[in-house]
Order: sequence, then C-alpha cells, then structure tokens
Amino acid sequence: KFLSKSMNETNHSRVTEFVLLGLSGSQELQPFLLFIFSLLYLAILLGNFLIILTVTSDSRLHTPMYFLLANLSFIDICVASFATPKMIADFLAECKTTSLEACLAQIFSVHLFAGGEMVILVSMAYDHYVAICKPLHYTTIMSRRVCITLVLIPWGVGLIHTTSQLAFTVNLPFCGPNQVDSFFCDLPLVTKLACTDTYVISLLIVADSGFLSLSSFLLLVVSYTVILITVRNRSSASMAKARSTLTAHITVVTLFFGPCIFIYVWPFSGYSVDKVLAVFYTIFTPILNPVIYTLRNKELKVAMAKLKSRYLKSGQVSAVIRNIPFLEMK
Repeated sequence: KFLSKSMNETNHSRVTEFVLLGLSGSQELQPFLLFIFSLLYLAILLGNFLIILTVTSDSRLHTPMYFLLANLSFIDICVASFATPKMIADFLAECKTTSLEACLAQIFSVHLFAGGEMVILVSMAYDHYVAICKPLHYTTIMSRRVCITLVLIPWGVGLIHTTSQLAFTVNLPFCGPNQVDSFFCDLPLVTKLACTDTYVISLLIVADSGFLSLSSFLLLVVSYTVILITVRNRSSASMAKARSTLTAHITVVTLFFGPCIFIYVWPFSGYSVDKVLAVFYTIFTPILNPVIYTLRNKELKVAMAKLKSRYLKSGQVSAVIRNIPFLEMK
C-alpha cells in the first residue's frame, strides 16, 4: 500500500509544464503570424494609450464618460498583454512550453481582466443611462466618488471571479497529457488535462463564467432598452446624438460578449472554434475599441487633433532635436 501510494503521488506530480500548440503547427506560417500579431499588438498599445493620454491631457474630457472610457482602454491593454507577448515570442520558438505556475498566472489574469471588462461596460451603460434618462441630475449622481466606485467595482468583481475560477484548478493533479490546444492556458482546456474526473469542476467553471457573462449582458440589454425607449420620446436632435453614442457602445458590447458567452456557455464549440474566438476577444476587441470610439466621437477626435498639433509642431520637434547631445557634435 505504501509503495502504491508513493507511485500515485509521483504520477500526480509529474507534469510541471505545459506545451502550447499555438495558432498553427505550420512552420511556414510562423514568420507571417509573427509579423501580423506584432503589428496588431503594437496597434493595441498605441491606440489605447492614445485614448488614455488624450483624456488625461484635455481638461474638457475630464468627465465621467471619458474617465470610464480611459479605464476601459487600460483594461483592454491588460487583456491583450496577458498572453499576446508570449504568443509572439512562441512564434520564434520550436518548443512552446510554459511552466505550471505561469499557466496558472495566465488563467488568473484572463479572468481578472475579462471579468473586469464585462463590469466596466456595465458601468459605462449606467453612465449613459443617467446622462440620457436623468440629464438634470447627472452632475449630482455622477459625482467623483461614484465615478471612482464604478471603476473599483469591476476590479473587485474580476478579482472575486478569477479567485473562484483559480480555486477549481490550483489543486488539480496533472500526470499525463500536457498539450494545450491554444496560444495561452485557457481554463476549460487545462482542466481537461487533469488526471481525474473533472465533470463537476467543468460544470462549476461554466456556471461561474456563464453567470458573470450572462448577468452582465442582461444588465446591458435592460439598460439600453430603457435608454432607447427614453430617446424615442425626445426630439430628433437628441435622438441622433444619443444613437451615435449608443451605437459605438453597443458594438463594443457585442464584440466582447459574443465570443465570451460562446466559449463558456455554449457547450458544443470545438477547439478550433474556441481558438479563433479567443484571438477575437484578446486581440481584435482591444484593437477595435479605440477605433470604434474614436470614429464615432467628435469631441475625442478634436482633442486628439489638438494633442497632435501640440506635440508634433515642427518648431518643437526641431528644438527637441537640437537638444539631443550627440547631434550637437560636429
């Protein structure tokens, strides 16, 4: 019995790293994918940092709506950064491995940031609701304290969500297969590699993620239904302006929640479908958010134009160049 127990403990502690199969096993595609996703990640960083810089540098954008938008951009950077740099580095590596600890860190990060993004979209919907349905009380309701609370709640919910998800995984025994058919350690895929029955755990994972996704999505649906009904009863001018704002936000909500709900709630999706959807919500949503909000927001476009003229004036650029020490050498 003692020998059998020792062998079981050894078997249950055998796996210390996982192999990430990535997006494609074709070696010929690796340079192309490296180039494409490097450009996409650079665009994510530049686009979202530009929104954050624009909002913080222009005093006219120091309003609750833009404060929440800047925080959404920060979360988008986090969502894109938890796995994308590793994926880009793996395009250059023959063996795409990650340690068990790094795998758990990715699981923690994806649920923290994705859960936070779901809730901050609800916070933005609440801001739109107050602005359109209770415009006379907007300044009173959307105080500084309320704005900070609307930003802290998503991080709190994300932390609770990811802690509960990680609790299902951290003590699982991994003693056999260690290949994850994705470019990061996605929780449903990692759970299936455990050398124990994970049926109940898989159900709990789906229930946890499904509850957060569906409850947030339903709150957004109810909020925008009330907003659209309110807008319909007002003048055409206010309706047009509200529709422009709402269209951008509803587009972002659909792009983010669609893949998340499909992966964690729809039980019949395959690995290849999950992989494509994972790329969509970790890469394409963070890059589309700044594009969507910038194209449909006149105030933001004007502020960005002023920011560009402020920092890219030829006189300022030449002054900076003249101050570089090595250029002064003859």
